[in-house]
Amino acid sequence: MPRTRRRPGLRTLLTALLAGVTPLLAALLLAAPSAQAASLTEVTGFGANPSNLRMYVYRPDSAPARPAVLVAVHYCTGSGPAFYSGTEFASLADRYGFLVIYPSATRSGGCFDVSSPQALKRGGGSDPVGIMSMVTYAQQRYGADPARVFVTGASSGAMMTNVLLGDYPDVFKAGAAFMGVPFGCFATTDGSEWNSACANGTVIRTPQQWGDLARGAYPGYNGPRPRMQVWHGTEDTTLRYPNFGEEIKQWTDVLGVSQTPAFTDHPQSTWTRTRYGGTGTQASVEAVSIQGTGHTLPTSGMAARAVSFFGLDSTTTPPPTDPPTTPPAGACRVAYTTSAWNTGLTASITVTNTGTAPIDGWALAFTLPAGQTITSGWNATFSPTSGAVTARNVAYNSTLAPGASTTLGFQANHTGNTGNPASFTLNGAPCQVN
Repeated sequence: MPRTRRRPGLRTLLTALLAGVTPLLAALLLAAPSAQAASLTEVTGFGANPSNLRMYVYRPDSAPARPAVLVAVHYCTGSGPAFYSGTEFASLADRYGFLVIYPSATRSGGCFDVSSPQALKRGGGSDPVGIMSMVTYAQQRYGADPARVFVTGASSGAMMTNVLLGDYPDVFKAGAAFMGVPFGCFATTDGSEWNSACANGTVIRTPQQWGDLARGAYPGYNGPRPRMQVWHGTEDTTLRYPNFGEEIKQWTDVLGVSQTPAFTDHPQSTWTRTRYGGTGTQASVEAVSIQGTGHTLPTSGMAARAVSFFGLDSTTTPPPTDPPTTPPAGACRVAYTTSAWNTGLTASITVTNTGTAPIDGWALAFTLPAGQTITSGWNATFSPTSGAVTARNVAYNSTLAPGASTTLGFQANHTGNTGNPASFTLNGAPCQVN
């Protein structure tokens, strides 16, 4: 819907956001921790902070020497302290020993910048840069584990969750967005903070278009991508329900998994939960639709579900992440088949670990014949789309045990040459070719 009056329209929508989260605060203040030895602490001078955010940290007494970090981002009109006291993340931190960072926006209206070109680009400036400084500070000051950094948020904070996963996929391992919109959906170029078309759920794109927006925030990045959990109420009139489906499109495409759910259940009578790319608690993408609910998430118990999705519901600190195992020369085998027609083809690639050690994280490199250009792929991320291509694992097939295989593939256009790549390397080591 076009905006006819810029400022009054924004104020009306911000008022709606406040009205939506007021029941949340009223319900959860009773459940928030009332007597904790640890307390919320404001940190100043934490690093680059172009938009003058404030930083609050909750470090529970149970935190180990190398704690995980959860960035918890508030809604419009809110603040870091309000999100601390009005949600259950602090009490869960007490239980499981992770550290929580609560960024606090200081601009008029209390919304985070998820709209400007600066915010939608890695290192571009604005709020994401300030939040990244907070994460770096936590790693330097508290010894936080850089391999276990997560982000969650509600409303404006959910939108920022999507933005951070696009801007910094190498930093965040997973996100949980309560009532958000896809990365790039709220983009504006006129300096305004509100995108009515996106808020009203009328911005509809293909999965690849959404995926390209998220990938475009960090051009050239070919590493692992963070998992995503999304939540939305069907009666949300502030950030309308179609955004839920668009988020699913975006993150299934980014993570290279099917849009068809691998698992569906109903944890509560009004909930429908779907998982994509896996059936377990830590699937690549998890989506929870709440029937009959408006702009009031998260409600009691939902934060615990997010923490479980992150894998933080344990008091055992995992060891530092080992680097991927590189197979020795000849310890991998590739079977490559194609089916071609007119100007198109599909390729199926089966990669087998013929070595004696597991491979944890893999990258298969090969050179496409001239004139072939990948248009879509599955079970891996492919970059670039022509020439010297690297296919990297997705979350659910990252480990190859000795003797194990995984199959991936792509569809491509061609200009006449439908031949196969001449050779393949897995994590830099040459493979046998069937």
